[in-house]
Amino acid sequence: MSKDKAIGGGLLALSVIVIIVYLWLIFFPPMLGLDIFILKLTGAVAVIVVFVIVGWIGYTLATTPPPKPIEEIEKELEEELKKAEKEAEEATKEASEEKKTE
Repeated sequence: MSKDKAIGGGLLALSVIVIIVYLWLIFFPPMLGLDIFILKLTGAVAVIVVFVIVGWIGYTLATTPPPKPIEEIEKELEEELKKAEKEAEEATKEASEEKKTE
């Protein structure tokens, strides 16, 4: 558990450092034009991430086969139920025949 806490603390510290450095570079850039470049880079990364997710969802929808119609599923369930009932009846008959032979 202490390893998890150490990793969590490290991630928290890294996040705070990145936020501070990001804000410092945006509001007090050491080079002329660096603030605009960082804003453009941030915007580009955000747009890319959003549209990669949208593309992944589209790919998943395009390649996933459609679900079976409900009627087909109901038929399969009815067949399975009938099969189970037959097996239960046969088991009951066998049990009663064994009792008669005893």
